[in-house]
Amino acid sequence: MFETDSQKSAAQALMSSNEQFKQLYQRHQYLDKKLMDSDLGVNGFDDMTVQELKREKLAAKQRLMQWVGDS
Repeated sequence: MFETDSQKSAAQALMSSNEQFKQLYQRHQYLDKKLMDSDLGVNGFDDMTVQELKREKLAAKQRLMQWVGDS
């Protein structure tokens, strides 16, 4: 998700100093794992649930990137 060194650096700093950022990052990682599991057929999510998880993951990513861009 964080592609440049400056983004990675900013994200690391935020992880240690901003609890909201850390929680949102962990939520994004959780959603990513659930969606990967769904792709592998590990869980039985219906299409609607998958779409909702994808929307939530995208919203989390956008917010995280906004934070990283602001720092």
